[in-house]
Amino acid sequence: MRIDLHTHAKLSKQTEFSEAYYGQMLEEATTAGLTALALTEHFNTRNFKEVYAGLDRMFPYNGHVYDADGLSLFPGMEVDIREQGHILLIGKKDEVLELRERLEPYTGKGSFVAFDQLMDYADDYSMLKIGAHPFRESNSLLGLSREQLSRLDALDLNAKDIYRYSKNVTRERVELLAHELGKPVTAGSDTHQCLQFGSVWNELEREAATALELKMALLRGEHSVVVSDDLELRVKAAAKLKKLMKKLAVLQGELVPSEAEEEADEPTAKQRSGKASSTLAFDPK
Repeated sequence: MRIDLHTHAKLSKQTEFSEAYYGQMLEEATTAGLTALALTEHFNTRNFKEVYAGLDRMFPYNGHVYDADGLSLFPGMEVDIREQGHILLIGKKDEVLELRERLEPYTGKGSFVAFDQLMDYADDYSMLKIGAHPFRESNSLLGLSREQLSRLDALDLNAKDIYRYSKNVTRERVELLAHELGKPVTAGSDTHQCLQFGSVWNELEREAATALELKMALLRGEHSVVVSDDLELRVKAAAKLKKLMKKLAVLQGELVPSEAEEEADEPTAKQRSGKASSTLAFDPK
């Protein structure tokens, strides 16, 4: 099983879900050799529920995963926390939607849910909990204590951060922190469009039919993390294409100019110089 554990379905939080657009993304995911994805769309994206309503129209769902023409889609979402940082939560569709309802009071910037409260919520459903891009300067998890981080199931080795800070620096830091916590590392492309699929993935020894099976396999270490040799090309091309597509969305009236500005977490050449990465270090509390 070859799965990407951090993916999105929309070009931007501010765009509407498009079945045609996502269908093209999934075709490219299959072409890139993936057999499964975790869909971790931002919990505060515009019309979050419409993402899953759209999937229901597109593909059959067996109570655990969508069958997207042979590609398994695990439901999930990416949640902002009060302390700074993002958490990936993966589980059954009904659980994801129910938890999203519980998070409705916490969707605005400045009112995000506290990490411990989010973990309590997620544990009600036995969800797979992954700390997204833990060393990203704009959204790191360094404000959390060791005890808090230990409530996660895994840490995300993120394709954008590998491109931004270099493979060796990023992988070493994430693996060191994961080792200190006794947690596995998982790979996620963090893509919002098709070109970034195949930049990183997780190779599982056997198929996982449910989020719980996936979670247990990862916790048992029954997977390996793969970083593609062409990651730099894929991520760079994806970032440029995303920027152009957002400009097109402005021209078509789907976005206003302020919404089309490049997100803070998009990799830049300046960040890839290596200088920015040297400022990040984990100081466990």
